[in-house]
Amino acid sequence: MRTRALLVLVAALSANIDVAGAQGLGTQRSTHHVTQTTDRLESVLRAEGMKIFARIDHSAGAQSMGVALPPTNLLVFGNPKIGTQLLIGNRMVGIDLPLKALIWEDVDANVWLAYNDPAYIARRFDIENQQHVIAKMRGALIKFAAHASGP
Repeated sequence: MRTRALLVLVAALSANIDVAGAQGLGTQRSTHHVTQTTDRLESVLRAEGMKIFARIDHSAGAQSMGVALPPTNLLVFGNPKIGTQLLIGNRMVGIDLPLKALIWEDVDANVWLAYNDPAYIARRFDIENQQHVIAKMRGALIKFAAHASGP
């Protein structure tokens, strides 16, 4: 009986894992709907000189297969001037560039924005000589996410 209760508790806790705990991701809860958050992020990125490479509506893709998926968008973006500096040091970083932001609605109708943390990318590819670039990217992403998600 105790084992069963413990299993139920573990399953319940696992189903409600905090998204902020995902390794290597920066996350921000949004006060807007998925589409509006994505629009706001795209707008601030363009205003800051970023190139938008793609905007993917995962929900529409799922719907085309007859599957219901809550609103989920992916924005692929970057600044080739900055990304190239990292690629020169280690071309394997190209698997994580351009940068991506995922905006989705969870089961409780909360909207989230997540992105790969540049500090995590730097550790992943052992990039030590570009810390100023990584710090700049990280600060910009935090600012962009706050703008897209906030009032």
